[in-house]
Amino acid sequence: MSLAEDAERYIAFKQALGLKFESQGRVLRRFADFSQERGERFIRRMTVLDWTGTAPSVTGKRQRLRCIHGFAVWINGEDSRHEIPDPTAFGRGYRRSAPHLPTIRDIRDIMAAALELGPPGSINPHSIHTMIGLMATTGLRRSEAINLQLTDYSADGLVVRNSKFGKSRLIPLHASTRAALDAFLEIRKAKGGANDHLFVNSAGHPFHPNHVTAVFIRLARQTGLRGDAGTAGLRLHDLRHAFAVRSFESMPATADAGRHALALSTYMGHASIECTYWYLEATPKLMRQISSATETHMERMLS
Repeated sequence: MSLAEDAERYIAFKQALGLKFESQGRVLRRFADFSQERGERFIRRMTVLDWTGTAPSVTGKRQRLRCIHGFAVWINGEDSRHEIPDPTAFGRGYRRSAPHLPTIRDIRDIMAAALELGPPGSINPHSIHTMIGLMATTGLRRSEAINLQLTDYSADGLVVRNSKFGKSRLIPLHASTRAALDAFLEIRKAKGGANDHLFVNSAGHPFHPNHVTAVFIRLARQTGLRGDAGTAGLRLHDLRHAFAVRSFESMPATADAGRHALALSTYMGHASIECTYWYLEATPKLMRQISSATETHMERMLS
């Protein structure tokens, strides 16, 4: 059996677990081709580093290496002649970008600017305007908002199907969010065409994810919420960050933070509760509460 065939088995294994594993599958196929061009039947550490090192950025190198490392661990269990590369060869772990949390006014300014987008008289500005508002009020991922179908909106809320980790979930909606969606749907009926997607562009087609990101960055710069190219600033994903952080901030002082985090984790479709607890780092109010509670506990222990 060839390394390419081993890679296909691993990809099929991951997809059988419910993962999409599309971009990772492309990485593994390209690596297997590279190895076989060298005449290698088994994974070799130096070959892994040689190929992952051709990625244009450190982040790209780490992503490739992480993917191949998982494959190597899996296949090494069958045949120890497959070498397992050092997963930290290009640095340790994934560092999250610092969030830039928009205020309610910031979000309103960007949504207002979206309505000025062209083409004039088309569905496009209304789709972008409503999509931004929906992401801000529900914490949806970019891909989840873009992939919503008209039939996913019902009296019970929004159904998010096959999201990042292959999960589906129902998202209850606030009355104000529902009213905004209902108003958008009236415009959508008149200008949106026959496509099944909830949000469509002026041609009646679903949006490409990179286009939505580019438009949001342009709107953020236009409203003074982001600097010139090459500078850090508000990102589309920060709408999701802001939703999670404000969920923690608005939590009553008497509430159980653990139970709240578990509910929020389910609502946002996180793979694990650890992903949700990360938002505590961006919530000064809760961090102060945690610090105060810890100090009080230690004082009692020492007294």
